[in-house]
Amino acid sequence: MTTRRPPAANASRPRRPERRASPATGNRSTASSSTPTAPRHGLARVLSKAGLCSRTEAARWIADGRVTVDGRVINNPEFPIIDGRHHVRVDGQPLDAPKRVYLLLNKPRGLVTTAQDERGRDTVYRCFDDAGLPWIAPVGRLDKASEGLLLFSNDPQWAARVTDPATGPDKTYHVQIDAIPDAAQLQALCAGIEDEGEWLRARCATLLRSGDKTAWLEVVLEEGRNRHIRRLLAAFDITVLRLVRVAIGQLPLGELGKGAWRELSQHDLDLLHAAADSAAATP
Repeated sequence: MTTRRPPAANASRPRRPERRASPATGNRSTASSSTPTAPRHGLARVLSKAGLCSRTEAARWIADGRVTVDGRVINNPEFPIIDGRHHVRVDGQPLDAPKRVYLLLNKPRGLVTTAQDERGRDTVYRCFDDAGLPWIAPVGRLDKASEGLLLFSNDPQWAARVTDPATGPDKTYHVQIDAIPDAAQLQALCAGIEDEGEWLRARCATLLRSGDKTAWLEVVLEEGRNRHIRRLLAAFDITVLRLVRVAIGQLPLGELGKGAWRELSQHDLDLLHAAADSAAATP
């Protein structure tokens, strides 16, 4: 059996001398941690957030040598830009944010919601040909076979607020299907299903009208996932024949013709903001 000898009473470990902060320098770690750091973002992101172009297009401009930072051509789209410190120019012009544009399009069926389609299909931008608009991006998505209300803007912050799943407004759709649903099926749509690892449900699903073999539903979504309504209905062996988005929050599509667009009025913007504020206040 091995035993340890107790330490001698006077064999305590010597204390290291305390280091006192110099009055001139103080405590460096405290000083550095309290110093605010200016926001830093990649160059392509800065151009995109200014509403000049998409981030992909910004990367092209940078690669083509069209963008300078403090008078020097920069070819790296991730070059760090510090707010308020760097001066960015495009084609020699200061980085001034363009006038903000907010548009509503009645998207026709058959158009892809993208700026450039790899397969050469017609895109929603065909509806803006010769309109003389600045760069705009879709706010949300509608798939090729869907139609109706689609927003566009060059204001990324506003777009993020409208599309935020937590605070964005509800989206309302009128959906023609190849079945006559009963009350239990409508209730099941609201209860939801799991599909490909995602939970899909409707906030509200009501029967608008029905014929011999088909019916029109009004479906309200809180959060729109890829092909959300089509996948949800397919889980109940129901096929979508037509899908039209008729409102975002309290903003209706109205009587706008297919492929036509208009600018949003201040009243329209207020309707969207009110819906977002209401969603944010809901626990």
